[in-house]
Amino acid sequence: MRSKALLGTVLLMAAFAAWAKQPVATGNGGAVATISDEASQAALAILNAGGNAVDAAVAAAAVLGVTDPFSCGVGGGGFMLIYSVKDKRVIALDHRETAPAYFSPTVFQVDGKELEWDDAVPTGLSVGVPGTVRGWHDALSRYGTMSFSQVLKPAIRVAEQGFAVSENFNRINALNEAKFGRFTSTSQLYLKDRKALATGSRFRNPDLANTYKLLAQGGVKAFYEGALARDIVRAVNQPPAAPGVKVLSAQMTLNDLKDYEARLRQPIESTYRGYAFYGMPMPSSGGIAIAEALNILENFDLKALPRAQAEHLYLEASRLVFADRNAYVADGEFLDVPKAGLLSKDYAKERAKLIDPKATQGKRSAGDPYPFQNDLSVPLRPQAKLMAEPAHTTHLTVSDREGNVVAYTFTIEDWVGSGIVVPGRGFLLNNEMTDFEFSAPHPNVPEAGKRPRSSMSPTIVFKDGKPAFTVGSPGGSTIITTVLQTVVNHVDLGMSLADALAAPRLSQRNGDKTQVEKLLNFVGSAEAKALEAYGHQWNETDQIGAANGIRFNDDGTVTAVSEPLRHGGGSALVQKQ
Repeated sequence: MRSKALLGTVLLMAAFAAWAKQPVATGNGGAVATISDEASQAALAILNAGGNAVDAAVAAAAVLGVTDPFSCGVGGGGFMLIYSVKDKRVIALDHRETAPAYFSPTVFQVDGKELEWDDAVPTGLSVGVPGTVRGWHDALSRYGTMSFSQVLKPAIRVAEQGFAVSENFNRINALNEAKFGRFTSTSQLYLKDRKALATGSRFRNPDLANTYKLLAQGGVKAFYEGALARDIVRAVNQPPAAPGVKVLSAQMTLNDLKDYEARLRQPIESTYRGYAFYGMPMPSSGGIAIAEALNILENFDLKALPRAQAEHLYLEASRLVFADRNAYVADGEFLDVPKAGLLSKDYAKERAKLIDPKATQGKRSAGDPYPFQNDLSVPLRPQAKLMAEPAHTTHLTVSDREGNVVAYTFTIEDWVGSGIVVPGRGFLLNNEMTDFEFSAPHPNVPEAGKRPRSSMSPTIVFKDGKPAFTVGSPGGSTIITTVLQTVVNHVDLGMSLADALAAPRLSQRNGDKTQVEKLLNFVGSAEAKALEAYGHQWNETDQIGAANGIRFNDDGTVTAVSEPLRHGGGSALVQKQ
């Protein structure tokens, strides 16, 4: 009872505290970095009430489901990387959505013709079995110290009391007016007179508050069985379409929900210039792709090179890695991915030989990792087209005084997921099934119970056996390049983690042009012109990712780092002693 009373006092203080939103904070206690000030404050409140990093991460994630509902929530899934100081090990908790039992490789084909991606997204067909609540439960029960009823209190308070709609919230809302307008439950929550909620208006979500109260009282079972489960299945199979709107439905069952399981997996382990890297394993492609890219770059002395040439090598390594990632990586429970070959330092040396240090080589083909496998894996090397992968997710990171660390990326996939709000429940359902390739043969084709390939890349990095820094980002397939470039900036180019994270992002995913950000005015800059001399060309997008990280400093202090500009700026907080 004492801990509950303390938590209530801390939350009350936090509710009236005049926190100044800041992207960088340094101190001696636990730390948190998220894209939402309310979420960061919730995590800090849990830490101050005696919770550990896992407790605080779940609390922050639940608040993000209120304040950033267009990119995450209980209707989706994710990947949580946990460093347990007691166990001295890193644990990968996979609670990625799974395909319902009715799925087959032709599920996204009508009369033998593939659906267009944009047509498949705002439908019941795109919804996978949500994994977020099961992931939170497993994280808390195995590695946390608090219950759902404790860690969900901040999110319930924010959902009930509401918050002022920010420019960024309004921007995303406005971009999705047409999608929201397809569903009655969604337009009732997020539109007013069929238009996005105005900046500065008060947004409350009492239905989501009640959903969280249900979980606080009934635990994980309240989500995957009973009335809430029935409401989810009904929304997927009979989408609440607006009058005159036709929406493809699905065949999800209550057993699909009841049978959902999260997975505890061994993380991807690799090394780079004296650091030990831990990343997410399959069905994420992030851990493998980042490790392979770093193995390739290890063959070049980036520190000794001009910045433009180092960045050129980073871009060329990214090309090679994405060629391999697209050809080979998917859910390892359904096929033999050549993991050992892709992670082999010797294989990376062979791939590095293909890079011209002075000129880009354009699109690359997948390599052959099988000779480096030392097993009997059966090659599957299709050159399928790369399906769209939306850039709308969220990442948070938390550490505590004891030394536990959490790097957590979770999502509902596209902005606003499928667009379907479960009527009366206040949360959006994912469109994660459109992360599958729509045609065979391919490692990532849809199959019953399968988890679609992801790019989510929560990463924890160690030096001399102790945490050195963490980094992660939203951004679809740009997540991989964001994390990789931040590492190169920090480790090779000598930037602080804050500067490395804030720098203009260059995302080369084996395309004709490299994607860059309008937000940071990269095109026309001296950096851009220097890279153009190597043959690089640009494709502009508004912004790439909204990353967060923590740096564990040599003097024993800790620095939490979030975005200064992207997504409206993030929130970094550190406990006071």
